[in-house]
Amino acid sequence: MAVRPIVIYGEDVLHHRAQEVVEFDDELRALIQDMFDTQDEANGVGLAAPQIGVGLRLFTYEFANEDGVPARGVVVNPRLTLSKVSGAQPDPDEEVEGCLSAPGLSFPLKRAEYARVEGFNGDGEPISFEATGWFARVMQHEYDHLDGFLYVDRLNDKWGRRWKKAKKQLDWGVAGHSWLPGVDPDPFGH
Repeated sequence: MAVRPIVIYGEDVLHHRAQEVVEFDDELRALIQDMFDTQDEANGVGLAAPQIGVGLRLFTYEFANEDGVPARGVVVNPRLTLSKVSGAQPDPDEEVEGCLSAPGLSFPLKRAEYARVEGFNGDGEPISFEATGWFARVMQHEYDHLDGFLYVDRLNDKWGRRWKKAKKQLDWGVAGHSWLPGVDPDPFGH
């Protein structure tokens, strides 16, 4: 299929709730394949459709886990049920996230340690699984994209200030910025 450009923070599609998928057809399956191709080329662990400029509620992932869930998959029209998020400060060594739509940056963020994920696969068949630890973090990160949030929107005051400074220096926050995995340099140095 095709590797697509990944849009960067400030692109409108990243900041609005995505639309439900209503057709499970060849067009959707082609989109899913493009998402996997893009995610693979970008060395990502997940990719939400809004990150490639498509305002639909689906994401792909690839993450080896201990929850008995296939390491590679897609979730369409997901619903998440989360455990409580600790009120403690995020550990800057153990709880750092990055995002392909905020390329090259990473900041600590607290997340729930458990997520129940429900939705559909690419053929419209219901799926349901539990995710724990970092796998739960991946699910929350990708799901946030579908509601118009990036992880940087959830940072505490300390890390939020650092994000705002970086965003200003990079001239992000406006439409028109993107990068193409496999063509542009890998912003995370893989």
